[in-house]
This record gives sequence, structure tokens and C-alpha cells, in this order.
Amino acid sequence: MPLLVGLAAAALAGLALLSAFPPFGFWWLAPVGVALLTAAVHRRRIRAGFGLGAVAGLVLFVPMLSWTNLYTGNLPWLLLSGLQACYLGLLGAGIAATSVLTDRVRWVWPVVTGVLWVAQEALRDRTPFGGFPWGRLAFSQGDSPLLRLAALGGAPLVTFGVAVAGGLLVAALWRPWRGLGVAGRVRAVGLVAGALVVAVAGLLLPVGVGSGADTATVAIIQGNVPRMGLDFNAQRRAVLDNHVNATIALAGRVAAGEERRPDLVVWPENSSDIDPTRNPDAAARISAAADAVAAPILVGAVLLGPGEGQVRNAGLVWLPGTGLDPSQMYVKRHPVPFAEYIPLRSIARMVSKEVDRVRNDFVAGERPGVLRVGGVPLGDVICFEVAYDGLVRDTVTGGARVLVVQTNNATFNAAEAEQQLAMVRLRAVEHGREALMASTVGVSGFVGADGRVTGATGFNTSAVVTRQMRLGDARTVATRVGVWPELALLAVAVAALAAAVVVRRRPVPVAGTATAGDPADAEER
Repeated sequence: MPLLVGLAAAALAGLALLSAFPPFGFWWLAPVGVALLTAAVHRRRIRAGFGLGAVAGLVLFVPMLSWTNLYTGNLPWLLLSGLQACYLGLLGAGIAATSVLTDRVRWVWPVVTGVLWVAQEALRDRTPFGGFPWGRLAFSQGDSPLLRLAALGGAPLVTFGVAVAGGLLVAALWRPWRGLGVAGRVRAVGLVAGALVVAVAGLLLPVGVGSGADTATVAIIQGNVPRMGLDFNAQRRAVLDNHVNATIALAGRVAAGEERRPDLVVWPENSSDIDPTRNPDAAARISAAADAVAAPILVGAVLLGPGEGQVRNAGLVWLPGTGLDPSQMYVKRHPVPFAEYIPLRSIARMVSKEVDRVRNDFVAGERPGVLRVGGVPLGDVICFEVAYDGLVRDTVTGGARVLVVQTNNATFNAAEAEQQLAMVRLRAVEHGREALMASTVGVSGFVGADGRVTGATGFNTSAVVTRQMRLGDARTVATRVGVWPELALLAVAVAALAAAVVVRRRPVPVAGTATAGDPADAEER
């Protein structure tokens, strides 16, 4: 492919991938994006593959992560987007390097494409400072049959399925159909049909069948904030009052027989940025809400300590009549670097003084978020933690029967909230657990064990949504096997890269000795 055509294909790949994610939701464009990037870097030098992969990454991540610049300026946004694009650059380099394999054995092209995408995401999900999994292919498949693969192998298997479908497309369309002959055209059509089969194969997998007979009535309180932006923390009491007043209003409707009394009430992350364990007034306000609704409340709170200049992002269980239950508390295990704490603060300040907005560093918790609220064992994760496979799985293996995501989207926008809700959908299918997302400003909502969303709220508004949730009992294959599918796919990726290195080091055949086939194949050898 000529270089300018390759650049255009890489840019179109990034655009197709972007369009697959919320708020656009054209999930079927994800395999198309994979195919375009694979075609753009095929038979390139490794450096060119990196460059074209980075182009696709920039087109994808710069607009996708634009919500990070709403209140912090352009530099953090562009730095984060550039870093994420580099991982797609590494992917492009890997695909270029393995061209020597896919040219020789065409059927391995989809498999190699799939495992390299999984390897790229595995690296990006973990590095640096714990990684940033935003933009995984799996999170674009909320309305796709491929989402059901999550019940077998979690997000890595969904990503693999998307990338395999893309690999089949590029394998089918790489060579011009004219001159292929009847057999070649049949094979090309077969590969396209294979991509369609992969895309819809998930429909054969049952999901949401592991729920038990027990149910619980759960209310989400979305209290909203006085105004959007980072300065909402200066209005902490107003935010707390919003959630208290909305809960008391719910209690009034319950007393009037207009709504069912909830077994538990969920407030979002940052619903009380005033530490209620140290501030009696904040504690009294939360107790007033719990007493009025006569149900326990899961409160998202910021707690001071344990050390000076340190805070904790926590989920607290507040009981009617007795107040805080100190035995039921979850502290966020994965604070967000450069947002909730600043690694290498003195060095980071040289890049941007915006880091000084984070005056206190959040301290990570140590235990999974398995809480018993109103007799319901739930798995609590806070905000971005829903993007990390292990943090969610730990709650289910710890006994959680429903999943709860407490989040605060007041510093972002509706697109970010919808992207996060897509992650909740995948987690519900992955673990066979009904789930909910409670946000300060939206989008909040309930998710069935089959990934379907109900009761979704608007953005930047107050809302109260109540639903009966079915409590899950059985464990899916994905819950039982954990990280092993990802490790297996990574092993294949490493083997493919190692094989490519070996083949590339073989001596180039002298003129007249190349095997029959595509002249370009001989040139590559």
C-alpha cells in the first residue's frame, strides 16, 4: 500500500474505532477499524508500522479523551492521548513485524491480529502507574453479539473476537479479486463470511441465566451538583444536601404508597465530600436521610487521613437508627494517577502546574469492595475501577451478588459517562451479575445480567430511579478462570512475535531461488 494511502487508512482506522464507542455506538465499525489499521501497516518496516499505528491512536484518543480537558486545560489531555496513541504505535509495529508470517500462512492472519490486540491492551491496561484501560475494543461492543463472549473470557476474549473479525476482513480483501480465479474468490468470500460468523457467534451463548430467585429493591439517588467543574468540591455541603433531600423526597413517595420501599439506597461517589466520620453535622444529615427512607444507604464519601495530606475515597454503609456501620466500608483500591494522587509530584509540576490542584493524595485501600448492605452482598467499585478486570472480579469471588459502580462525572461530560456505562454492561455479562451505576450528575442506571440498560438517567440533572434487582448465584466461566484466557492469548502473541523474529533473520534467497507465489512475498522474504 503506498505510504499516503497507508496514512489515510490509518486515520480512517482511528475514526472507525472512535465511532464504535459511545456516544456514537456503531459497534460494527470496530472490526472495520482493525482491518484498516492492519492493512495500513502490512509489509511495512517496523518503524513505519509504529508511526501509522500512532496516527490511528491519535485519531482515536484525542477526541475520545477530550472530556479530560474540560477543566484542566489542553496539556494533560494531549499528553494522555499521546501516551495512549503510542500503545497503538507498538501494535502497528507488531503487526508490521508479523507480516512475514501472515504472508506465508494466510489463515493465521486473523489469529495473529487478535492476539496482538489483546497484548497491546494488556500492556496499556497496566502501564504506567497501573495503566489506563479506556478505549479497549471490548468496551465498544455494548450492543454487539460479541459482548456475550465476556461470560467466557472477560474483556480480553471480547477484544480478541473483534480483532479476529477484523483480521478476517483484511485477509479477504488484501489482494485484488481480479486475477484470483474462481477458487481465490470463493476463499475471499468465505473469509468475509467468517468475519460475519464471528461477529454474531455470541448469540449462541446464553447470558444472564445464573441469577437466583432472590431479589432486592434498590434506589439510585442522583442528586446533581450546583454547577459542573472541578470547583464543585468547594460546594460540598450543597452536593450533600442534594442527595439528602432527594432521599427524603423518595421517603415521602414511599410513605404515600407511590413507590416501593427500597431495601437499600445507593448514593454516588463524592456525594459527601465532607467526612461524616469526623463532621457531626454531615453525619446528622445522612442519618436524617437513612431514617426517613428506613433503609441503609451506601454513601460515597471522602475521608480524611490516615496521614497528614492524605485522604481516602470510600463507600460507607449508613444504617437507619444507628448510623455508620464501621464494619462495612470500602476504600478505593486504584486511585487515578495525576487526578487523585500525583506520582513524582516535583517532576510532574515541571510539566504542568495543574498538578497542584490535587492538594491531598488519595491513599489506596487494600480489600475488595464486598459489602453487605440491607442483607444484600454487593460488589462495590468506584469510578474508573470498573475498567480494571481484577478489581471487579475480586468482588464476585468474594461473594457479591450484585455489582455497584459509584462514580462522579461532574468534572467530565455525557460522553465519558456513557463510555463508563458501557464498561458496566460488559462487567454484568462477564460475571452474570445485575449491576448499577450511580453518578452525581448522570448517567446513572441499572444493567441486567444480559447487558441491557434500564432506567438510564439524563446528564447534569437530578433523578431517583428504583428497580428490583435479581441477586446472582452462579459463577460464569469468566469468573472462574479469571486472567487465564488473557494469559493464553498473550502466550500466542509472544510466540507469533518470536516466530517473526526468527523468519526475518533467515537469509534472503538469491535471485531465481524464491518459491512460487506473490512476487511481493519473495521480496519480503
